[in-house]
Amino acid sequence: MMKFRFRRQGNDPQREKIKQDLFAFKKMVEHGFPSQPSALAYDPELRLMAIGTKSGAVKVYGAPGVEFTGVHKDATAVTQLHFLYGEGRLVALLDDNTLHLWEISQRQSCSYLQEIHSVMLPVRPGFESSSSARVTVLLLMTSCEVLCVGTEGGGVHFLELPGLRLLDTRSLFHEEIMQSAPEDYRCGKSLGPVESLQEHPQCPEKILIGYSRGLVVLWDLGTRQVDSLFLGKQQLESLGWERSGKTFVSSHSDGSYAVWTVDSSSPRTQQPVNSVTPYGPFPCKAINKILWRTTESGAPFVLFSGGLPRASYGDRHCVTVMQDATHITLDFTSRIMDFFTIHSTDTDREFDDPTALVVLLEEELVAIDLQTTGWPTIPSPYLAPLHSSAITCSYHISNVPNKLWESVIRAGQHQCPPQTQVKWPVDGGNNIAPDPKQQELLLTGHEDGTVRFWDASRASLRSLYKLSTAHVFLTDGDHSDSLTQAGEEEWPPFRKVGCFDPYSDDPRLGIQKISLCKYSGKLVVAGTAGQVLVLCLSEEASDHMIDMATVDLLQDREGFTWKGHDRLPPKMGPISFAPGFQPVVLVQCMPPAAITAVALHAEWNLIAFGTSHGFGLFDYHRRNPVLARCTLHPNDCLAMEGPLSRVKSLKKSLRQSFRRIRKSRVSGKKRAAVSSPVSKVQQANAQLAEQVGPSDVEVAPVQRRIEPRSADDSLSGVVRCLCFADTYLRDGAHHGPTVWAGTNSGSVYAYALEVPSQEKFSEQSAEAVLGKEIQLMHRAPVVSIAVLDGRGNPLPEPYEASRDLAKAPDMQGSHSVLIASEEQFKVFTLPKVSAKTKFKLTAHEGCRVRKVALASFSSASAEDYSENGLVCLTNLGDVHVFSVPALRPQVRYDCVRKEDITGIASCVLTRTGQGFYLISPSEFQRFSLSTRAVTEPRCSVDVDRPHDSLSSTTTVPLQANGTHKLHLAGESLSLQEAEGLPEGIQTSLSSPSLDSPNSSADITLDITGDITSEDVKDFLVSTDEAENNLRNISEEDGLPPGILIT
Repeated sequence: MMKFRFRRQGNDPQREKIKQDLFAFKKMVEHGFPSQPSALAYDPELRLMAIGTKSGAVKVYGAPGVEFTGVHKDATAVTQLHFLYGEGRLVALLDDNTLHLWEISQRQSCSYLQEIHSVMLPVRPGFESSSSARVTVLLLMTSCEVLCVGTEGGGVHFLELPGLRLLDTRSLFHEEIMQSAPEDYRCGKSLGPVESLQEHPQCPEKILIGYSRGLVVLWDLGTRQVDSLFLGKQQLESLGWERSGKTFVSSHSDGSYAVWTVDSSSPRTQQPVNSVTPYGPFPCKAINKILWRTTESGAPFVLFSGGLPRASYGDRHCVTVMQDATHITLDFTSRIMDFFTIHSTDTDREFDDPTALVVLLEEELVAIDLQTTGWPTIPSPYLAPLHSSAITCSYHISNVPNKLWESVIRAGQHQCPPQTQVKWPVDGGNNIAPDPKQQELLLTGHEDGTVRFWDASRASLRSLYKLSTAHVFLTDGDHSDSLTQAGEEEWPPFRKVGCFDPYSDDPRLGIQKISLCKYSGKLVVAGTAGQVLVLCLSEEASDHMIDMATVDLLQDREGFTWKGHDRLPPKMGPISFAPGFQPVVLVQCMPPAAITAVALHAEWNLIAFGTSHGFGLFDYHRRNPVLARCTLHPNDCLAMEGPLSRVKSLKKSLRQSFRRIRKSRVSGKKRAAVSSPVSKVQQANAQLAEQVGPSDVEVAPVQRRIEPRSADDSLSGVVRCLCFADTYLRDGAHHGPTVWAGTNSGSVYAYALEVPSQEKFSEQSAEAVLGKEIQLMHRAPVVSIAVLDGRGNPLPEPYEASRDLAKAPDMQGSHSVLIASEEQFKVFTLPKVSAKTKFKLTAHEGCRVRKVALASFSSASAEDYSENGLVCLTNLGDVHVFSVPALRPQVRYDCVRKEDITGIASCVLTRTGQGFYLISPSEFQRFSLSTRAVTEPRCSVDVDRPHDSLSSTTTVPLQANGTHKLHLAGESLSLQEAEGLPEGIQTSLSSPSLDSPNSSADITLDITGDITSEDVKDFLVSTDEAENNLRNISEEDGLPPGILIT
């Protein structure tokens, strides 16, 4: 029978208006530390700091909440950055030898960063090659009117600011310097590239020019003559003036530095006053940068990077700080990119008097207090190294109660008491963002067994507390205490600084899943070796033993032998715990496979956990296992090899390849040999649907054919999701506690629970009875399960209904369960489990579900109107929102690049319609789907420019900060063509940072996930699958319903 499904023409204008008030996609801010930093700059007048990256991004930071981001048109590495002091302008040198001028502009009371000019230095025909014209160093004169540019060929060019116009008549080439150089410097050799340019601190018309061969020239810009020559014998690395201008210091490639005196009566100084190799006499690495800072107390600060003995400590990354007899070698765990000091720049002051040292490393930013004895570290309010240990999972909690919030903050303060009273020194600009209406926590699990708590309420992600689980177990790193004891006479005097530590004592410590009850303070942390820890929040320190229990998920099933890693042996006896989250129960799953799902119901004192072998239920109040169910298929041999097996991925890929070949051959033969009447009818219907469809109506899109998955696919028993719900399962008259589990093979298990009342918790334990077992027809992995009340709303969190913290659920109407698989969403009525409505996402869109969450969206125009929506992230990186429970598509946005498998796997969808995903190992991109839930930087910087703003004639909307998009404005100038290239700017107006009134519950269903071979397979063959699926017509409509109830 031929069947058409017609849709009404056009859209409902009223509904479209409501959708516009509810949904809006925006990438708001990037949390964490910039990936691959390559340049650093500081403005002492505005007290702003800028960081450039290898991807071409420029990020400006000030006080917490003051943040700007811009990206160059070409994704080229930023090699140098320089501020025009006090003007809110920034010059960037890129790796492609272009110079770019950025400006902080003001519009609608907010500041934003935009590019104004760009220029490339010309090459002198016949004199210079393109490599000789390559820029090596920049010097911005204090007048902010001239930019000096040193090149690979030894030339120095001068550009007028802010227009970046080349001053041809002032260019200085190495031939002029060679005429004043001694004979031994003119014996057919060039001076080498310009390594350093430094302006005389007292005579702005004089600059120091340092060449790589060691020659240093004091050049007078007014007379265009050499004032003094300083003949160094070692390859030059950097130069630095002493404040009075009477001496300067040079650092060299052999690990030495030299002090030179500038005396006008002696035009040529052959030898330095003093030459020191701090870590000699053995061969040392180069001192890459050196600073000399004077103090009123008398002894100057000498700060430099590198210079350590090459053989013994050549792999260390250190900055040395010396003052008189005090000498400390700051030892970092990642490469040093650049550093600067916070010191007095007032011309009326006689001394520098540095107060802080700021060091940009490849993986973190560290500030040192130079005023306090011992030079302690200053805590950073932003740019936190999220990847201090690799992130393995994430968990978000919205609307955090004040009690939990304050307890976490107190635990963090007790854990890391401040070592200095000095505030963060980079504090420029004004944060004008409104205070958040609610507190938000972001929890990240890490490879080293730690869980870090972050304040995600504002644009700046702030570290609050770190929980470590490693000390509960015996690991291979426990013997390292003796190795870390340094001798009193150790030389160099190393001091470990920074928190970036990418090494893990044991990979089994890695955190896989997290669940937190924000009302009771109960926390569940599950790891790679089958360990599940239940922790309670305590305000007092404690010494106690941890209760332990073992749950066998195989249930003595024969024929399975675990070939993976061993369990983590727990420590026996009492263990000391600081205030904060303290472990009380350790549940060990056997076999010790990685935990794939957890659920916590603190009101019932129950936790549920799942692995690739099955799932279990545990009463942590009575320390009693309640349920253990094995979900293994007889052919699930790969589930016994563990995630750390070296041969697993190879075996799986080979098996899958051969199975595809066999299936394609068999299915091809069957199709050629058998032609059933049903298939003929379906083919005829398909042809008629393509040929004789009505032309004046909109026909529903053709559905793609979804091949049923084999029941014996490897890892089909993996438990993907777990949830608790108080609903109707046995009959429609009595509701009660239930637990639901979904697996990789499309199976759903529902158990009715007998939970004792609170008065009888200590007397009897909970019991579980199988209520329903559902098998999805296509056997697609179940991503999430959620139970909806009689009004179609999600059930409240534990304690919310009993403590009147949220609206009570409708227990009178018929409940339903929403099951989201990788291919479709389906709503079943309860307790009969009959299909109510569905949406086949894979059939319609050609994509697969990766992340799912229920969110509340509030209207931007009506304060009291909100809707619940089902948010879905697919393997193609797009985000969909569906109505609940009708499952009608509302909006779709492109969010993550489909090639970014890590970003998709790491995505966290929140209860308020926001989301986080990793754009690099150290950065979260934060986005919003809601018009109301917007968390972004809103800040202003007061600048006083002597010149009119170059962007005043360009119409630029308010720029949302923190996005990696092109923000180019004004014109791009080329010296050869002198043409302007206007570029448009695509931005969106900032939405007010308001919060949803219905966001008290955090019911993210699935927020983390490991990258599996399925993710990679989807990406590799997604294009072919889409093309093939478009040619097929779904046959599912003629098939029986997609569940089998037993």
